[in-house]
This record gives sequence, structure tokens and C-alpha cells, in this order.
Amino acid sequence: QVQLEESGGGLVQAGDSLKLACVSSGRTFSDDAAAWFRQAPGKEREFVAAIAPGGIDPRGGARDYADSVKGRFVITRDNAKNILYLEMNNLQPEDTAVYYCAEVQTNYYFYTAREYDYWGQGTQVTVSS
Repeated sequence: QVQLEESGGGLVQAGDSLKLACVSSGRTFSDDAAAWFRQAPGKEREFVAAIAPGGIDPRGGARDYADSVKGRFVITRDNAKNILYLEMNNLQPEDTAVYYCAEVQTNYYFYTAREYDYWGQGTQVTVSS
């Protein structure tokens, strides 16, 4: 049974940082691309960041970010521990959302939610001004 479990969300002030983690089980994590999406109230789920499996590199491969978070967020993975991370710096109120991790077996990554097969339950991030 595949399980993705996010943690690390919370309530912070603008300018603060948070680091989200997503523990994967039930799959060979190193075979999968992994991504973070977020969904704010009344809005569609949107792409935040993604990272390729990485082959023999346990830190993963290529990665990309939504323009809105580029330069502030960093996605990393530890294939030896089956964990995906999202370090979020200089958080702003517009970053407030439920953040989800997702996986799919592919050599690269996708930008759309429908391409991902496995999802976590989400963790709430709230940024006050």
C-alpha cells in the first residue's frame, strides 16, 4: 500500500521559513518523480516544485519551480530515506495553502496534477501579514 505523509506545516509570519517533509512508503521512491503542489481556498491545485528521480544519485536529479516560488523555495529528496522536502523561505501571505506531495513513476517530472498517481493528505501552511 502506497502512503505519502506530509509534515512541517504551520502558522508563520511573513518573511519566516518552514521546511515541509513527505515520507513515502510502499513504493521504490528512487524510481519516482516527486513534486509539491498547493491548493488555496477557492482555487485549483497548483504546481509548486518537482524533482526527477536522479538515477544513481540519492539526492535526485533535475528540478523546477513555479515562477511564484522560484528563488524562495528549494525542493530536495533523500532516496536513501524515502523523503521529499520543501524548504520555504521568505514566506508571504499568498503562499497560504494546503501543500501536497505527489509521486509518479517516470524518469523526469510533470507540471500538472493529473499526471501524478500518488498523493499525500496535505499539510496546512498559513502565513500572516
